[in-house]
Amino acid sequence: MLPKQKDIEIPLLEVLIEIGGQGQPREIYPLVEKKFPSIGVEDLFQTLPSGANRWTNRIQWVRQRLVLSGDMSGSIRGIWAITDKGRKRAQARKLASQMPSVDFVELYEEYETNSRSRLLDRLNDLSPHEFEAFAGRLLQAYGFIEIEVTGRSPDGGIDGHGRFRLGLAEMNVAFQCKKWQGNVGRPEVDKFRGAIQGEYEQGVFFVTSDFTAEARDASLKKGAVPIILVNGEGIVDLMINKEIGVEKSPLYLYYDRDLPTGPPEEE
Repeated sequence: MLPKQKDIEIPLLEVLIEIGGQGQPREIYPLVEKKFPSIGVEDLFQTLPSGANRWTNRIQWVRQRLVLSGDMSGSIRGIWAITDKGRKRAQARKLASQMPSVDFVELYEEYETNSRSRLLDRLNDLSPHEFEAFAGRLLQAYGFIEIEVTGRSPDGGIDGHGRFRLGLAEMNVAFQCKKWQGNVGRPEVDKFRGAIQGEYEQGVFFVTSDFTAEARDASLKKGAVPIILVNGEGIVDLMINKEIGVEKSPLYLYYDRDLPTGPPEEE
């Protein structure tokens, strides 16, 4: 299959550089052909309805495009010559091809991971009271009202409470915050539930670390007050989603599509 016009531009400029900057078309055609080992013999013998060779005709159109862009000179009849602009373009492409390729998706994923880690470090730097106040801000951002930080700890009690409007009804919710290095286990979940039983319809348990599997299993029990568990990663998710302590700036990746690159070939 013959290459597209846009894919021939740099190879044509490279050929001109290799032969000293200029040459006649008949010596340039085979040199450009060598830049494309995948071209088959049958491709080289394709003809247009006019009888002209399709391959050389395509190179001629590319040359015309390069003259219009200033990468080749069209001042000498029968001689194809590269300009300084064309040399710089070919050299820039060569330099770019020698540089290690960058996977921007992978780079972004690494950046996001590092950013989330920094946010988690910031959470761990908060004092217990600051953490409780911050948890109240998170709940308020998600629709909770009349949030009050009480700091009724450290005996497994309540650090704050508020109300959550659910349709026409309202739910009394209490929350607790713990800055632990290790995972929070089931006993702490049970203590929190015991502290809010009969007074609140739901509890939210914030930790900067994580919960054990047993704690997660005990968080939702039939007939008992449900306890929503939010670990450090979950808190970071809430911060990013609601832009609390975080400022987001969108990044875009652009992918080129197969668009027409020049005038049609002679028919």
